[in-house]
Amino acid sequence: MDNKPELDNTILAKLHSRDDSALLKEIDDISCTNSDIVMLLAQYQTLSEQDDELFDAWYDSLCEAQLRVLKAFEILRSHLEQRI
Repeated sequence: MDNKPELDNTILAKLHSRDDSALLKEIDDISCTNSDIVMLLAQYQTLSEQDDELFDAWYDSLCEAQLRVLKAFEILRSHLEQRI
């Protein structure tokens, strides 16, 4: 948990950046299938609407690649919402 402030600063910097190409490159390097990503996003959407403890337990069990995909998703979603 000591990395959390550093991680938050990294995410904030990506949120403020208007260039998504580096972020997209990061997730392009992850070896997973399209079905893996769809399942991850479906779980994320469903569990984020549920009990906080259930969501927290699920989130804490994710591997680094899954966390990178979710963070990229949220950053890209935020950028899209700002443009609309």
